[in-house]
Amino acid sequence: MALTKQEIQRVKLEGFLWNRDTERFNCRIITENGTLTGEQMQLAGRIAARYGSICTFTTRMTVEIVGVPYEDVEKVKAELAEAGLTTGGTGARVRPVTACKGTTCVFGFYDTQAVGKKIHDRFYAGMGNVRLPHKFKIAVGGCPNNCIKPDLNDFGIVGQRPPMFDPELCRGCKVCQIEKNCRMSCCTLKDGKMARDAETCNNCGYCIGKCPFQAVTPSDVRFKCYIGGRWGRITRHGTALPGLYTEEEVLDLIEKSILLFRDKGRKGERFAAMIDRIGEDAAVEELLHGSLMERREEILAKEI
Repeated sequence: MALTKQEIQRVKLEGFLWNRDTERFNCRIITENGTLTGEQMQLAGRIAARYGSICTFTTRMTVEIVGVPYEDVEKVKAELAEAGLTTGGTGARVRPVTACKGTTCVFGFYDTQAVGKKIHDRFYAGMGNVRLPHKFKIAVGGCPNNCIKPDLNDFGIVGQRPPMFDPELCRGCKVCQIEKNCRMSCCTLKDGKMARDAETCNNCGYCIGKCPFQAVTPSDVRFKCYIGGRWGRITRHGTALPGLYTEEEVLDLIEKSILLFRDKGRKGERFAAMIDRIGEDAAVEELLHGSLMERREEILAKEI
């Protein structure tokens, strides 16, 4: 049978993407930050073998079963639902959240999977039906290595651990272990004391524990936030919000960013383009000092 554009569009909104010039589709299975249980992964493989061909992984850490016939779409959805899995991840809305492996990575500062799940639950699941001008991508990074490219997402967070320096404990060693181990070359001895260039330092925490006299110790994990990043045909490095934030502050900033996008964005316009149009300063001012949360219901009721 020949599929109509309406049929192709309908199943696309359900997470089944058309394989051009065929009547088959890629079934996009939603994961929470790229995680599946062993049983869920095995189920995806069995469904691929029964209805399609192979499993692939997308850049948003979803799993796609390739080559599902149109007539089997409902069967696949039903079998996935039995294992608590859903399909989706398309359209002008919040897309699946990506998170790096900071939970177990030796460089990770915090449980990225736990924070990513909170973001998934509040924004992908909780605001999944909120229509936006365009797609909205969120990335969770565990440290300044930026493996997950947070600064190239619509909203990205980077875990940081600012070092705390006690000048009273610094002995001005001839070979300063902090200076020797600093990967950003921002720590140097000046007048017999270690000095840190805060503008150059990215709070990677690599210097922590290197001083034998404990002049440098860790502080609590904080987050650097970026808005309006984008990659692809058009790229834009995200605008860094000033300062560092707590986890709760980050969650509120994400919601404010979604509200700002819905309030100021034009249909078909990416968040990055909207920020460039209204100006970075204006966007940051709205997020940090505006009334977006107070106007939440009004903004959500607006027509796109």
